[in-house]
Amino acid sequence: MTAKSADARSAKRPRTQAAHLPDTANMTSRTRQPTRTRIGLISDTHNLMRPEALQYLAGCDAIIHAGDICNEAVLDALTRIAPVTAVRGNNDTGDWAASLPTHTTLTVQQVTILVVHDIADVGADPRSQGIDVVVTGHSHKPMISERDGVLFVNPGSAGPRRFKLPISAGILIVEGAHASACFDSLVP
Repeated sequence: MTAKSADARSAKRPRTQAAHLPDTANMTSRTRQPTRTRIGLISDTHNLMRPEALQYLAGCDAIIHAGDICNEAVLDALTRIAPVTAVRGNNDTGDWAASLPTHTTLTVQQVTILVVHDIADVGADPRSQGIDVVVTGHSHKPMISERDGVLFVNPGSAGPRRFKLPISAGILIVEGAHASACFDSLVP
């Protein structure tokens, strides 16, 4: 089709159709950026829901608790901030904890996240299972590392201090197929 025939065809369109077409002369090209999802990471609260942790997690789109919750009230407090995904840790016992899985996966945008309390329970090759991020707890030691294309995050413990380890929590940022993480001390 030549430009002349396209112009001729456009001229025959009823005005009502043309009114609904965008004015491309005034449009600018924009690249759509992926939505940014902010996920709070917390673990090993051991029945202590610190106000500093609640403040740190405020504004998150979702929260992951990597186990050793020790009391359902901790999850209730977190749920008032954002939807919570939680797994059962080795200290989570009783009827309330029986319904918690020992591990779970969730997909946020294009990132698949495995949540498990103890890193020893992660398979040898999470990448082969389509896992992009592994969130664990148990050690009380905050840690972020990447191995074989998988981001491993342990937010540390937000509960009672253990030895000289920091009291900490973390944030996972997901943008499309990309994930990044950080952790912060909650108390001096």
